[in-house]
Amino acid sequence: MSVELGKPAIVEASTPPICTSCKRIVGPSDKGVSFLCPNCGAILIWRCRFCRKNVIPYRCPNCGFEGP
Repeated sequence: MSVELGKPAIVEASTPPICTSCKRIVGPSDKGVSFLCPNCGAILIWRCRFCRKNVIPYRCPNCGFEGP
């Protein structure tokens, strides 16, 4: 990728991760974790610090597996 002088660079925006349990954004300083669904392995599960600390259950949208 080359950048010409005087022209702005195009940068793709990424979607921030969303906690699977509470549906809030998991920020970089939130100490969130991500892992593949332990049952099907097809979906990336995100957990924020609040939901992990309070053992809020999550459900895999692919297979319906529920975890602590």
